[in-house]
Amino acid sequence: MVTEGVLLARYRYVQLKPHSTHVPLRELAIVGAGPGADAGVARGRILARAACLARDLANTPPSHLTATDLGGIAVELGAEAGVAVETWDLARIIAEGCGGLLGVNAGSVEEPRVIRLDYTPEHPNGRSIAFVGKGIMYDSGGISLKPSDPMHFAMKMDMAGAAAVLAAVLALPSLGCATAASAYLMCTDNMPSGSAMKLGDVLSIRGGTTVEVKNSDAEGRLVMSDALVLASEREPDAIVDLATLTGAALAALGTHTAALFGTDERLVEQVESSAGRADESVWRLPLERRYRPQLDSQIADISNMGGKHAGATTAALFLAEFTAGIPWAHLDIAGTMQAEADDAWRTQGATGFGTRLLIDLALTFDR
Repeated sequence: MVTEGVLLARYRYVQLKPHSTHVPLRELAIVGAGPGADAGVARGRILARAACLARDLANTPPSHLTATDLGGIAVELGAEAGVAVETWDLARIIAEGCGGLLGVNAGSVEEPRVIRLDYTPEHPNGRSIAFVGKGIMYDSGGISLKPSDPMHFAMKMDMAGAAAVLAAVLALPSLGCATAASAYLMCTDNMPSGSAMKLGDVLSIRGGTTVEVKNSDAEGRLVMSDALVLASEREPDAIVDLATLTGAALAALGTHTAALFGTDERLVEQVESSAGRADESVWRLPLERRYRPQLDSQIADISNMGGKHAGATTAALFLAEFTAGIPWAHLDIAGTMQAEADDAWRTQGATGFGTRLLIDLALTFDR
């Protein structure tokens, strides 16, 4: 924990500051460490390195990190780590019927990417878990344009979920994780243009479910629905998704605690336990089915927007429609994706929240 905390607290994003005066950490001496200290230091370095990778990706400006760029980075890092990585281009995404991702991407000049990762343990325990990450490289809101405020400025971090999932899976080989892990990262920006999806459009998600678009700024759940279907088709023991999904989660829980939803009590309890060990605070909110009628549509199977209230819950209810009954947990990290100022191990900017939580969950997962 000491190694982990020091490395995380010393992090700074200086890649685009050639005249930065930041002095990187060069040496750390731990005095009085007992047996097993070397293993603990090694583990701490791996966890911190993963979280810092997620921070680097989320801090990078959208003009420097497109969906295509992230796909290339994933392939390169996957080869180094021993994780199989496959990227789907536009033609493949069309062929696979990922209508949610295609709809969100329609207004962009940048191609979308689906990034699929597969970690196969050297000594498997017979368990499998799937992760899904929201990868909106920049979210303008589309036709439902966001106001020009500090939150709009931070929308380069709307891919923080995908960044955390990528970094977490890449760390598993070094930690000898015995649980097999797969991941789907759904990557595009959400832009307004003459070709952008319009309010009232109906999209066909992979598997055939139709969705009426009532708000183009509720785009994360559209791309996530495709990913959840893809993940569920492989029948893992559980699915966990990570997404900067709703302002409602931020309003309810602030910037230190992520909203947690789930359909399986045992899985949700495991997520809570991993959150405690990672010092990444989560709080369970109700997946209240009585709000489900807010998502009804007169012309499609479901709409992508609920009512004025319980926005984090209605977003989670939307996602739950695509999990095929597989145990599922959802982490809404809209509030925890960034820190406005240095705070203990959370440095200003992207926090990498969820990376270490997911690593711990994969290492300790029990179906």
